[in-house]
Amino acid sequence: VQLQASGGGLVQAGESLRLSCAASETSFSRFTMSWFRQAPGKEREFVAALRWSGGHTYYADFVEGRFTVSKDKTKNTMYLQMSSLKPGDTATYYCAGSSVVILSSIREPRHYAYWGQGTLVTVSS
Repeated sequence: VQLQASGGGLVQAGESLRLSCAASETSFSRFTMSWFRQAPGKEREFVAALRWSGGHTYYADFVEGRFTVSKDKTKNTMYLQMSSLKPGDTATYYCAGSSVVILSSIREPRHYAYWGQGTLVTVSS
């Protein structure tokens, strides 16, 4: 499975941005697709996850309703709509996929076998 993340850029605080993660795999029924982010000097952290089958979504506490993860099955693409962005959201955002991760481990990067290359989001104050 190959993942291609895109959509990052430079925005001002309060603005919105939509990230995309296009996947080569055409059969995602068993997959959990997630977004992580990593700021300079910090560990990679969980942002949001989506169960491809069923559509259940999960978010990190810091999201506070500002982000929405969604999918387009016809395009094998996952999205992360980010609103009310803050300077603290500045990071490289990665999409990841796993066919075996369980709910209790969904926030741990080490349980994901497939990763996109990352897309940089910079939020200026």
